[in-house]
Amino acid sequence: MGLFPAMYKMIRKGKFLFFLLLCLCVVAWIATLSNDDTVKHVQEESNPEDTSVEGFAKLELESEMMHSIEERAGEQAATESCPERSPLLRGAFKLSFDPSLTIGQVESENGEVVEGQYKPSDCMARQSVAILIPHRNREKHLLYLLYHLHPFLQRQQLHYAIYVIHQAGDATFNRAKLLNVGYLEALKDHSWDCFIFHDVDLVPENDHNLYMCEDQPKHLVVGRNSTGYKLRYKGYFGGVSAMTKDQFHKVNGFPNSYWGWGGEDDDLRIRVTLQKMSIIRPSPEVARYTMVFHKRDSGNQINKNRMQLLQNTNQAWKTDGLNSCSYKILSVHRAPLFINITADIGRPEHAQ
Repeated sequence: MGLFPAMYKMIRKGKFLFFLLLCLCVVAWIATLSNDDTVKHVQEESNPEDTSVEGFAKLELESEMMHSIEERAGEQAATESCPERSPLLRGAFKLSFDPSLTIGQVESENGEVVEGQYKPSDCMARQSVAILIPHRNREKHLLYLLYHLHPFLQRQQLHYAIYVIHQAGDATFNRAKLLNVGYLEALKDHSWDCFIFHDVDLVPENDHNLYMCEDQPKHLVVGRNSTGYKLRYKGYFGGVSAMTKDQFHKVNGFPNSYWGWGGEDDDLRIRVTLQKMSIIRPSPEVARYTMVFHKRDSGNQINKNRMQLLQNTNQAWKTDGLNSCSYKILSVHRAPLFINITADIGRPEHAQ
């Protein structure tokens, strides 16, 4: 009987020793794992080349992600319409006509203009506008106009292009027909919302004079320096005017039959009236222009037949205009600041 208690005690001690040994093994195992992590951390620190490569790749990935986010944000901003009133407008500004100005200087100041065309980069323009300038032998006037007109239009946040329609040859100048040619050719580039018919010697003085079309034809030259900033006469519709594509088509464009100076703008006004449209104007304080003085051009003498032609507008407008404008394009040169269209528009049927 004494044997069994003794064996019982030995078994209990053995269980205790076994449990103690098991605990020691677990502690040793945990310590080994901790040491492995420490060694790995030390190894990683002692191998900066590997870590820097991984870090650089991570930074590059983050940079690409940020760039992609910025691009998407920029695309979203560019698809939003520009504000109704541009925050870039300055109002009236002083004009300068430096005789030493060069085309290179104007190009360098308008780097965002590509082949005569500009679009705002941060928003979507409310209107696309084609500026049509009839031209012959007026290089200095054109230079001054481009110098002032490009920043003027950019501050208005417009999508625009400037077309210079050059009359080839030495026939009598025909402003109206050149504007018809410019209109028809500009539509081959883009379906413009608005067309500005612009004399080369008139420079706007206030960028609140918006080069945008409205629900009625718009006359932009209320006053100029040469007339004491007063309207030349009641009903005057010359110098600079704005019409939508639909408005211009309704009146069949300008007449083609006015060779020499005068009459074609009054003809256009009559056409507008015949179509039950009215002419609107900005305020006199805003619609101000500086006319660059010059002598009358050779080949642009006063049209002595203009009054007779005006008397026939009521009957002639349907057949004399866009639908009868014949011409031949000699060249289209896309210069940095404008699209130059050189056209042969023929000669007058009778001496003017």
